[in-house]
Amino acid sequence: MRHARNNELTDRRSAAADAKAALLTAYRAAKTAAEPSQAARQAEHISLVEAREARRAERERLKAEERTRLETLAAQEQAAIEAATAAEIEARKSAENARISRVVEDEAARKAQRDRRYAARKARQA
Repeated sequence: MRHARNNELTDRRSAAADAKAALLTAYRAAKTAAEPSQAARQAEHISLVEAREARRAERERLKAEERTRLETLAAQEQAAIEAATAAEIEARKSAENARISRVVEDEAARKAQRDRRYAARKARQA
């Protein structure tokens, strides 16, 4: 005898409403029972997020320091290269000037030697 009573529409509706109310009260009871553990989980989650954010900020700070260190190192290397290039150019110029002055001195010495020979020849002839 499965259906002992006559299930009318109103009976079914009231049974469904009662079941729904029972589910709602059970949900509310479970929610209030889980509230302390949920607060603890939320606090733990917040602390994890803060720790993760602190680690990320530290990584970014270290990356920025490394980037500035590399930029400074590159600037120093570039300055050293430019200084070496300028020194090499200056050395070449001074070597060229020294060579030119030696050539001019040699020319002057040869001219003086030639003038002396010319003067000696004129003195012998006179």
